[in-house]
Amino acid sequence: MCMEYALKCSCGSSQASFHFQDNLMPPEVITGLYCPTCSDKKNFDAERMVRDNGWMIEYDMEVAKFSAHKLPHGALAKLSPETLFDAGFATWRGVYPGDHIDSAVEREEIIKLARIDPKAYMTKMRDWANGRMNRLKSEGWRKAQDAA
Repeated sequence: MCMEYALKCSCGSSQASFHFQDNLMPPEVITGLYCPTCSDKKNFDAERMVRDNGWMIEYDMEVAKFSAHKLPHGALAKLSPETLFDAGFATWRGVYPGDHIDSAVEREEIIKLARIDPKAYMTKMRDWANGRMNRLKSEGWRKAQDAA
């Protein structure tokens, strides 16, 4: 079972939803969120933070260490903000903040084709997914770099 958690950035202008793979980490592992506007005002600390396309997520590494006994051995050996984010233990819900909402809206029109023309639906869905990931990769989103 996976859990969603939403958090506003420190300036309050943006919000992001987070995913905690298999609930191995609690929501309390995330102590701060900084959008591209408020991240300029926050000093980056590589021991506690990860950057993604202008956004920064701050982790409580003590909470992470406390919960680390549940992680797979390889992740436990390299516990870091990058591991928490990149391995999906405490990361965006989707590829970027708000992705789960944006992608649902984008898919809505394509899904209408499923009943009318299943072959066109499959082609359009594939093309949309591939094109979208290529676009997100070129925009610099961290999770799109390996996926595209």
